[in-house]
Amino acid sequence: MTLSPACVPVAAPGVRRLTATLYGYAFLDEFVLLYPVYALLFADTGLSVGQMSSLFVLWSATGVLLEVPSGAWADAVSRRLLLWLGPLLGAAGFALWVFVPSYWAFAAGFVLWGARGALGSGALEALVYEELERLGAADRYARIMGRAQAAGQIAVMTAMALAGPVFAAYGYPAVGAASVLACLLCAATATRFPEHRGAATAVPDVSDVPDVPDDEGWAASLRSGLGEARRDRSVRGALLLVPAVAAVWGALDEYTPLLARDTGAADATIPYLLVMVWAGVTAGSLLAGPAERLGRRGFGALLATSALALAAGAGTGTPAGLALVAVAFGGFQLATVLADARLQQRIEGTGRATLTSVAGLGTELTTITVYGTYAQLASTTAHGTAFALLAVPYLLVAVLVALRR
Repeated sequence: MTLSPACVPVAAPGVRRLTATLYGYAFLDEFVLLYPVYALLFADTGLSVGQMSSLFVLWSATGVLLEVPSGAWADAVSRRLLLWLGPLLGAAGFALWVFVPSYWAFAAGFVLWGARGALGSGALEALVYEELERLGAADRYARIMGRAQAAGQIAVMTAMALAGPVFAAYGYPAVGAASVLACLLCAATATRFPEHRGAATAVPDVSDVPDVPDDEGWAASLRSGLGEARRDRSVRGALLLVPAVAAVWGALDEYTPLLARDTGAADATIPYLLVMVWAGVTAGSLLAGPAERLGRRGFGALLATSALALAAGAGTGTPAGLALVAVAFGGFQLATVLADARLQQRIEGTGRATLTSVAGLGTELTTITVYGTYAQLASTTAHGTAFALLAVPYLLVAVLVALRR
């Protein structure tokens, strides 16, 4: 007899274990003291905005090359394996940045960081959704992932708050060492993820050993995922929505320290201004559960309002304007979580990580375009003007989403 989700007695403990590990992993994954100062490290090493943008392009290009293959790999083998391997690559990259700072060390670090992101992209979402589905709690995915991203954003804010005094007292080596340690702890936490690759309706098995079908290889996983996208128009639409929402603001995030510096703020206060921005992002993540009820017009209104707030806040050229940037980033983060949840709900086959990685690939390709565009804009205008101009694509996406049947 098949048990309904409500009748599975160990579902609640299973969900608690999954979410506790997920929240810890998300926090440590983002608890990187280098985040608010690495653009400053690049500038202090003598890099121009164009050279920085080339590093960001290299970072995204690494993701482009590895995104879909790593997603298919995650569908073919253990997703948990990829989740603990990725942070180790990040630790190596951060160590290179701080202890041998140069353009080529930064480039190598971004390649490692790009590989880290590709290994986790798709694998994490697929593992969490299928574990929740197995426990009869798939309807909680958006809320749980929103909270996980909020945990990561709280980590970012905590790291930013700590980065100021640590950097002032001990410089780049101290913030780098703390970042490497966080990556190592993140990898250790990933080993605690439960992973079962059986039926969603089965009574949970508390074993940590994942049940991966032996006849599903990398190529078969890739074909399965891409085949579902070809057959199902709703899946294709959801795949396109993810990069349309996530790419531009995700790229602009890399330039927020430079935007803050352009307002006349002192370097020592920039991490605190960025904490305000990430407080907005955190609020957006926490609203994901209630906001699932937004229809297409509501979703379009969310994007349009966020775009206007970004343009207005960045265009002021003052530290106070960053409050509106925080509101905008919060709206974009909320839209990103909702777009991912809608994609997961539409995937029905076995290629979940593959398809999620395809969406990630689209995001990386779009992000590369944004980096190149930003480099051109920032060479002739202020950073605030560049931010405002790059809010325009969101207005176009908002109209398309609101009008699309």
